Amino acid sequence: MTRRLDIRHVTTYRWDGPTTYGLQQLRLTPKDRPDQKILSWDTSIEGGRVEVAFDDANANRTQLVSINPGAGEIRIIAEGRVEMSDAGGVIGKQGGFMPLWMFLRPTDRTRRGSGTLAFAREVREMSDDLGQLHRLSEVIRDAVTYATGTTDVDMTAEEAIDAGTGVCQDHAHIFVTCARLLDRPARYVSGYLRMDGQDTQSATHAWAEAYVDGIGWVGFDVSNGISPDDRYVRVATGRDYAEAAPVTGVRQGDGIEAMDVELVVSEGQAQQQSQQ
Repeated sequence: MTRRLDIRHVTTYRWDGPTTYGLQQLRLTPKDRPDQKILSWDTSIEGGRVEVAFDDANANRTQLVSINPGAGEIRIIAEGRVEMSDAGGVIGKQGGFMPLWMFLRPTDRTRRGSGTLAFAREVREMSDDLGQLHRLSEVIRDAVTYATGTTDVDMTAEEAIDAGTGVCQDHAHIFVTCARLLDRPARYVSGYLRMDGQDTQSATHAWAEAYVDGIGWVGFDVSNGISPDDRYVRVATGRDYAEAAPVTGVRQGDGIEAMDVELVVSEGQAQQQSQQ
């Protein structure tokens, strides 16, 4: 069986003064893979226009959008249908343009410290590769309680450990940092999660992937304590949030910025796979 997910993701930025110049980078197109097929997808812009589209070093479909001069708001609408199969969290071999060794390097948000070193030390002696990574996920989830409104997008893995609370982004950064300390390439994933019985979501989701010899990339959602299944839509990957963020940008102009997000992930009719 496959699962069809219908997604509508609307991001609106408003300013109480005119914008003279603005440029935003979008990573809002799901990755097209054997276990994740894009049946339809469109990104439309109100208050701006797409200047160029390309695949970045992580094979993320990326669009650069300019904001119309003088605009008081820009509205970004990404929507479509994706057909999902459950691969047990296994992504497989490395793709894109980034070599595996790049995913061992620290970033500003994933620099090691006493907290991540302690978590890695707790599981280092485990001989089973997958078991070690699943146990690492448990250690992080037990120590850093999931709580919204307690962190921000610039928080580092070590800061989240010190705070003792965080959201999915923080859990992913901590996991990535610890996996690299265990000499495993690891990366951050942003995407969508279809929550059981709930169409409307408050935000996109984030999880982590680690590279396991003989298997390839494997996903770990620390916040929910599972490997991603057919409810998870992978959109962008990177060494940390900065390389996989759905929307980033710069703006020149007066006024305070406000942002609203509307996200609906609903389930369409499942399809029976043909038997060969």
